[in-house]
Amino acid sequence: MPLPEKDKGKIFTYEDYLNWTDMQRIELINGYVYLMAPPSRLHQKVSGAIYAQFFNYLKGKDCEVYYAPFGVRFPTENDRSDKEIKNVVEPDIVVVCDKTKLDDEGCKGAPDLIVEITSPSSARKDKIEKFNLYERHGVKEYWIVEPENKIVSVFTLQENNRYGRPDTYSVGDKVKVSIFDDLIIDLTDVF
Repeated sequence: MPLPEKDKGKIFTYEDYLNWTDMQRIELINGYVYLMAPPSRLHQKVSGAIYAQFFNYLKGKDCEVYYAPFGVRFPTENDRSDKEIKNVVEPDIVVVCDKTKLDDEGCKGAPDLIVEITSPSSARKDKIEKFNLYERHGVKEYWIVEPENKIVSVFTLQENNRYGRPDTYSVGDKVKVSIFDDLIIDLTDVF
């Protein structure tokens, strides 16, 4: 089945997603299709530097880190089966500590931490649609990384199940990862 046209107004599901044969990467947010542009060289450099620090820290620990393309499905109580899920995304970096959420397709349910690295074509989606999706489904920590500006905004889920005001970091700063007691990501190695 060819990829759908976004402006047709149809709501798509994970079943549709699995049947698309076009090789273009896509995401579904609230059933709407978002085409994904290939990442830039800078995007890949920043992503790799962040991933490496998480990977090295998590060696031998219970949590696991993954990098895109890695599918994350967010089911709702209205989804009677996996096929009905309307939110399927491919975050740049994902940390999962509950291994029961992992399967051959990726992660089903909220990861503990998600990192999205913005590009001019993805900034709106990352800062609005994905922000709301991740907050609604209980992702404990959400990072928005802006490589061009060398800024990292870290949102942490509060007791009211909402993201609070972000902690903002830049070149040379060290980011304390809230879901771990002793992990600090050094942005000197990222930017």
